Amino acid sequence: MACVHEFGIVEDISALPEDIGYEPERYGCIRVDDDAPYIDDWWPRLELIPTYWENLHRPEHGLARWGITLIPPESLPAFGEIVESDPRIKTDQQLAELSRILREAIRRDKYVIHFGV
Repeated sequence: MACVHEFGIVEDISALPEDIGYEPERYGCIRVDDDAPYIDDWWPRLELIPTYWENLHRPEHGLARWGITLIPPESLPAFGEIVESDPRIKTDQQLAELSRILREAIRRDKYVIHFGV
């Protein structure tokens, strides 16, 4: 079964609860269905990107496939490069939306939240 990935922008990282619940609407998340499979194709490069799993006290790398990932502003350019270098972005609206979210978060110096479900 393919995983669904949801990405959104965290407006105030200092107000983020310690125990983050599954609330994609709170962060204005967009969905990326992994039928293609994007994440599997990107996995070796994603594993190099510093992130946090579940909260800011758990540094990791890459995305928590079936959990919550916080992607810090300094990691967003590398993630954006992965997304934008995928040729499927030219025809897949989900990837274009993901790229837009990442660019906006970079511009605003915000964290991105990822829900893997």
